[in-house]
Amino acid sequence: MGVNETLAHLSNNLIYSAMAAYAVALIAFAVDLSGRGRVANTAAARDKELTRVGASGPEVSGAGAGGRELPPTSFAAGDRPTEKRQTVAMAIMVTWLAFALHVGGVVTRGLSVDRAPWGNMYEFSISGAMVVIGVYLISLWRADLRFLGTFVVGPVLLSLGLAVAVFYTDAAQLVPALQSTWLVIHVSVAFVASALFVIGFSLTVLQLVQDRRQALAAAGRPPTRGAFMEKLPTAEVLDRTSYRLYAVAFPLWTFTLMAGAIWAEKAWGRYWNWDPKEIWSFIIWVAYAAYLHARATRGWDGRRAAYLACVAFLCLMFNWFGVNIFFSGLHSYAGIE
Repeated sequence: MGVNETLAHLSNNLIYSAMAAYAVALIAFAVDLSGRGRVANTAAARDKELTRVGASGPEVSGAGAGGRELPPTSFAAGDRPTEKRQTVAMAIMVTWLAFALHVGGVVTRGLSVDRAPWGNMYEFSISGAMVVIGVYLISLWRADLRFLGTFVVGPVLLSLGLAVAVFYTDAAQLVPALQSTWLVIHVSVAFVASALFVIGFSLTVLQLVQDRRQALAAAGRPPTRGAFMEKLPTAEVLDRTSYRLYAVAFPLWTFTLMAGAIWAEKAWGRYWNWDPKEIWSFIIWVAYAAYLHARATRGWDGRRAAYLACVAFLCLMFNWFGVNIFFSGLHSYAGIE
């Protein structure tokens, strides 16, 4: 079976177009975050001014001239300037456009060779990045995670950049070991689990930053940088949200290991071959199991649990990139060709 070069070329163009749209969305998300910082700084400056006036006259801070109550210093979502709401709305719309182009690029890549587009590192990268964005956009229907846009679109754009610049492989047919229905089952579930781990990691990093800011504020030393963080959820809320994502992703990753073992037995006659990819997939499972176990039985939350989650995510990234590039084994067909 040959390769449809027209569809393969179209796929490349769609991926490039998606990258351009993601870049625009990333800028819009970043502008929205910077706007959050300016609002927070304005509120802080107004607090100082009110405190000064209250100390020098009969008025108390929080009341203006004539005793009129001044607006609260912490802006609610509806109090943000209109142009900022428009900015984040534009970012979401452009992200949807980029996602549509991205899906088109992945689908046409698969159609060009009449198979699932998961046969090499390039295809894994563009497909995995697509699932990350898809999970993020779907999650917006359940929770207001618009503030995560910068920290999701940015890594996805970086992943696509690496895919086209470093991992690119011409469309071709699968090696015999991959010609199985287990490819769709095993890899698709792994993509969803990895997407949830990626979004959870973004929340975990923000949680660590927020926790540090809250500790400084409690010690009477309010941080002077990263004012946009004041408009984000508290460290405790970020911690709970990331934990829920990890709790959903972990059983999916467990199923990924089980499906991979069944596939390995059918392809190579053994459920476990001590292949580098298999070993690191199991290490990821152990790392996230340790995180969930620490949360459930030892009552770990906050910073200690976040560090465990970060270690687990580093294992995931090493399995995704490092193992495919630096190790040879039964999964070497997934590397750079």
